Amino acid sequence: MTEPATVTSADGTTIAFDRRGSGAPVILVGGAFNDRTTVAGLAEVLDGYTTIAYDRRGRGGSGDAGEYRVEREVEDLAALIERAGGSAHVFGHSSGAILALTAARHGLPIGRLAVYEPPFVVDDSRPRPADDLVDRVRAALDAGDRDEAVTLFLVEGTDTPAEVVAGMKSAPVWGWFTGLAHTLPYDLTICGPGNRLPGWLGEITVPTLVIGGGASPAWMPAGARAAAEAVPGGVYHTLEGQAHGVLQHPKTLLPLLTDFLA
Repeated sequence: MTEPATVTSADGTTIAFDRRGSGAPVILVGGAFNDRTTVAGLAEVLDGYTTIAYDRRGRGGSGDAGEYRVEREVEDLAALIERAGGSAHVFGHSSGAILALTAARHGLPIGRLAVYEPPFVVDDSRPRPADDLVDRVRAALDAGDRDEAVTLFLVEGTDTPAEVVAGMKSAPVWGWFTGLAHTLPYDLTICGPGNRLPGWLGEITVPTLVIGGGASPAWMPAGARAAAEAVPGGVYHTLEGQAHGVLQHPKTLLPLLTDFLA
């Protein structure tokens, strides 16, 4: 991979990004365990646009700061939008979807906003994450136990069965997960205590498309639909046959995104 370009955020943190293509800019915001490489597949197939795939702070080629605040990540997006020309469309996945929604709420110059399965828990089809989950993940990290931090995030944060997580520990992907474990408190903070649907969604004025996967666990599209209903003028669409890992199949997103962004 070529050396990324960089932009400096408001607090002085360097944010690394890859720019591809030509046309209206679209910034791609990944969720937990994601960096610019995991959204690169979508960047490559989204023809007709200038795509900006970036490393959120603490990941890949980007820097980090001291105490984490969601506002700093909103400022990171603002710096990227400014570099893109002053306005841009935004696509966000999972916790990155909530970050993108948060940026829209803060009034960033976003033309259109498309998000995939912001992980709000709005029904009883799964247990709600405990309000202290972020504190326990931080405690595991402070103790140097990245395995425990990732396990807590997956089992309690994403409702992945414990036996599935146990099987993942012997797979190559586990090293990727533990390598990004220090950023999990960032994603949990973005999602908020208990992953509750926030009232501020009603303040968003950006045209917004919210997508749920037809093959995802029921709570994920339910949260996506609720988010679309909460955003004034928000539109919901189910992407049949796809689950939460849709970024592994980026071409399936193209018909929805190209129609919405046009």
